[in-house]
Amino acid sequence: MNTDAIIRTGRQTVLIVEDELVNQQLLGFILKESYNVLYAQNGQEALDLLHSEKYRVSMILLDIIMPVMDGITFLRLAGEDERIRSIPIIVLTSDNEMELEAFRLGAMDFIKKPYDMPDIILARVRRIIEFVEDREIIRDVEHDPLTGLYNRSFFFEYSRRLMEREKERTFDMLAIDVDRFRIANEVYGRTFGDQVLCSLADGIRKVLHGHLGISCRADADLFYVLIEHGADLKNSLEQIRSCIHEGEHPSVLRIRMGAYSGIGFEHPVSWYAEASKSACDSIRRNYQTDIMIYDEELHRRELYNERLIADVDTAIEERQFVVFFQPKYAIQGERPVLVSAEALIRWNHPELGFVSPGDFIPLFEENGLILKVDNYVWREASRRLREWKERYKLDLHISVNVSRKDLFSTDLSQQLQSIIIENGLSVDDVTLEVTESAYSQDADQMLKAVKTLRDGGFKIEMDDFGSGYSSLNMLCMMPIDALKIDMKFVRNIAISKTGYRIVELVAEMARALNVPTIIEGVEDREQYELVRRVGCDIVQGYYFSRPVDAENFEKLIEKEASQRG
Repeated sequence: MNTDAIIRTGRQTVLIVEDELVNQQLLGFILKESYNVLYAQNGQEALDLLHSEKYRVSMILLDIIMPVMDGITFLRLAGEDERIRSIPIIVLTSDNEMELEAFRLGAMDFIKKPYDMPDIILARVRRIIEFVEDREIIRDVEHDPLTGLYNRSFFFEYSRRLMEREKERTFDMLAIDVDRFRIANEVYGRTFGDQVLCSLADGIRKVLHGHLGISCRADADLFYVLIEHGADLKNSLEQIRSCIHEGEHPSVLRIRMGAYSGIGFEHPVSWYAEASKSACDSIRRNYQTDIMIYDEELHRRELYNERLIADVDTAIEERQFVVFFQPKYAIQGERPVLVSAEALIRWNHPELGFVSPGDFIPLFEENGLILKVDNYVWREASRRLREWKERYKLDLHISVNVSRKDLFSTDLSQQLQSIIIENGLSVDDVTLEVTESAYSQDADQMLKAVKTLRDGGFKIEMDDFGSGYSSLNMLCMMPIDALKIDMKFVRNIAISKTGYRIVELVAEMARALNVPTIIEGVEDREQYELVRRVGCDIVQGYYFSRPVDAENFEKLIEKEASQRG
């Protein structure tokens, strides 16, 4: 092997693989003014040099007939080697019969012996090197650098071309997403996250193997796949999972798939991709299935959600949102005493009619509009409380919900303080309810936000205690002033000794923390007597009252004022 060439920076390097010294020197003389030149006497020497990674080779000139390892064998091995197969190869031959085999194995061009046209040889080398470098630049632009899949823009364009070229075929669009990827990335490190994404991309390639289609990494952990119709979606998802589960910590990840089956030309490719993503997103909180196919029902739901999003500002301006109040009664005295109410929101839409909170609250929490809606509730509830305190002189307070999105607001405490001051109230008049599920995500941020609120004098009520997996841990970490037990425990209290004992234990924990226990969902006399017996302090539920509008809640206040004499 002769590697004594002078390697000049800024110049491409050409490797000449030729066993005849005269031919080596002749080709080297033609190329050395424009390129760095390396030499190898046979295919094996060339492989050893390329594997050394000492040089970055831009072109290989390869003889076919050589000792030790001939050119055809070198081409086969180079095609199997990921580090070498991207290097363009020009075959040096006087044997026309070998050209077809060399082409099949990846050769890009041929130079005939003898080398009596130096300008043509130099021009061919330059043209192919420039072509390959341009192709690599385009590839870098087209592909995601981490996974090697297409990026979003080129995926849409190439999908459109593929569908137009294969009009007789039917295609499906898939969206594949990873639950809790950002959290896993933070906990286990970026290297782990990158490994997951690359494994997922390998799984997608496995799914596409044998099928016509292409794929892309569209966002951090979102992938799109265009695949010919007929692939088994369940099996495809299992193939992808099998690649993910080869890595560490697989239990923290859940892979979801949405699909639009049988796409056509009525919409742009991007529309079908978004439709498959909508199907995928629709099962984000549904752990009974990991695959959802976009259908007319989902389309109607999508249009309905878009209408709600578009109408939220008008609803606030026109006071379509109505604040309801569900009474809370202290039950450990001689009689139940009205002490508070939880402020809840209802939407009376002028065209859609009554819109269930279950429809719009999760939707607004997801896109951030809940910040506007919560602010509206805080203001309306505070205004009403001021009126009642002035009119009836009773020591009442209200509790208002604070969403996870609210807690990310840097000026939340100032917003609430401003509302309270505007209405002549104090922080003791308003309790902030934060759901347990909010604590389980971004726990450090939640702790910081809640501590800031408590430093401002606000009381914090942990809502829906027991509905998530982090309750006991959060009780140790989170400063709270009241504990509200999730209503599902009340359903079992009268029919199960275990249910009764659980509520009893939670009440004991609250006493140990020196905070009152609130229990929601009490619907009948038997449940009421049982929760009173276990020591729950405050009750809300249909046993006392459904959530009611301000006028009907005022009647309950009048009744309480009358009973107090």
